[in-house]
Amino acid sequence: MGIVISVLVFLIIAGLVFVILLSSKSSKGDKNKKEGKLTSNLQKKGSSAVVKELEKKLLHDPHNLEALTDLGKIYFDSQNWEKVWAVYKNLYSLAPVRTDIDIAFCTRRMGIAAYSLGKYDEAINAFLLSGKQNPDSYETNYYLGMSFYCKEIYDKAIICFRKCKILNPENTDAYLYLGMSFFKAQKYKDCLPYLKHVLDLQPDNKELLFNMAVAMSETGMTDKALKVFVHLRPDPQYGAMSCLEAGKMHERFKDYASAIGDYEIALKLSNVPDNILVQIKYHIANDYIATNNIPKGLAVLKQLQATHPGYKDVDTLVLRYSELNQNQNLQLYLFSGTSDFVALCRKFIGAYYPDGFVKVEDVNVISECVEIICSVETNKWERKQMFRFYRTQTVIGDIYIREFHSKMRDAKCDNGTCVTMGSFSESAHKYIEGRPLDLIEKDQLSTVLKKINMFS
Repeated sequence: MGIVISVLVFLIIAGLVFVILLSSKSSKGDKNKKEGKLTSNLQKKGSSAVVKELEKKLLHDPHNLEALTDLGKIYFDSQNWEKVWAVYKNLYSLAPVRTDIDIAFCTRRMGIAAYSLGKYDEAINAFLLSGKQNPDSYETNYYLGMSFYCKEIYDKAIICFRKCKILNPENTDAYLYLGMSFFKAQKYKDCLPYLKHVLDLQPDNKELLFNMAVAMSETGMTDKALKVFVHLRPDPQYGAMSCLEAGKMHERFKDYASAIGDYEIALKLSNVPDNILVQIKYHIANDYIATNNIPKGLAVLKQLQATHPGYKDVDTLVLRYSELNQNQNLQLYLFSGTSDFVALCRKFIGAYYPDGFVKVEDVNVISECVEIICSVETNKWERKQMFRFYRTQTVIGDIYIREFHSKMRDAKCDNGTCVTMGSFSESAHKYIEGRPLDLIEKDQLSTVLKKINMFS
């Protein structure tokens, strides 16, 4: 008896499967037949005539499924996205009462139309509906990912493109936009294998090459990134940006000469975007100054001041280096080597006490300054003096003056003088009140330096 029941169950299931397959085959056959008929009509009459006929049918019967389907296909093939959206939206509205409408297909085409029109929110909604019906559609996941990508919602785009990669591992677009989504999300380490995969297939893709160099730079692969930027410098589209990146990398190594070379290549390129050009000019001006070519750096800064008023600290730099350009000793104070700087400091002390006799007893060169202990004798007094010379142009706080005062007392000096190209804080000025300390800032330093002849 049990065997008979099992056989009957098997026969019933087999029969159901056969019916489903037959139905599916019949449905596909009907669909192919309808598409063949539409193609034949288009070939015979032309698309304009067929569209008129279909629209005429819809005037009499707005819910004519065959007419809507054919019209949707024609509009889709001709990329008439506004009408594609309208037709498939109409079809979707009929789906609750027409079980023969393919909801996944219908909403997918709605989504593609919305995406193509730049209506990314509508596209996302349509693709989410389509994905519920058919979650394994490559096209649905791809365009959903692209919609999130265009909306800059990169975490969700990554999910979609990862699924696309699984559904169709051979499709390069999935790797491309998966890599770019990681890149845009600043997940530079994650983006590299996907960008490299696409570059292996598209070695002439300069945009990908540039982005990969940026990602390598951000993940500590400095040497490799620099080689790519240098390679891209002559490129008409990515050359200027590559020159800027290469220059900034050379600056980090304090290789200002190479950085200047990068920026000079960029300045010879045509059609450089203004936002890139202004950065390049700002950097090259500072690099000229860093290599003691103040006149050239100042000329570029003045160009920037004229074309981009208020850009960064250009106004301050122009004032500072205009003065430096007129005072050779100020340039020596800031930029000379250690031996020349010490010689200038010794001459400064002599110029500071023009009526005195100065005898230098000790010179101490440390990382942030130079200290000189000397005895000074005039007709009225004689004392042991300690000088400290800072080359910085920033504000020096009282903590440094307190430390200097302590060191001066240890050396049994009668008086101490701190000199800077910048300024001292209010608390530093307050600290020296009633103490044998003097503070010399930029203006007074500049006045004394003008009296010095370094070649005498």
